[in-house]
Amino acid sequence: MDQSQIMEIGARTMWLTLQISMPVLGVSLLVGLLVSIFQAVTQLQEPTLTFIPKILATVVVIVVAGPWMLNTMLGFTIELWSGIPAIGRN
Repeated sequence: MDQSQIMEIGARTMWLTLQISMPVLGVSLLVGLLVSIFQAVTQLQEPTLTFIPKILATVVVIVVAGPWMLNTMLGFTIELWSGIPAIGRN
């Protein structure tokens, strides 16, 4: 296994991590922004108010997108493990 193969696996791993984390992070960011706007409009400055909607939104996203995330990670892992025999042939 040469350096270019290691760099390719690393880059694909980073891209996959970004793809899988974006739905959860994006929804959490959007809900946090909406709650912040609501707090600014109503002048309700309760620090714990942001946690419950973010947690609920994150759980909903994980339930909805969880199978896709799991299948994506599983496919990548199977591809990595199936490529192990080819490492010694170089």
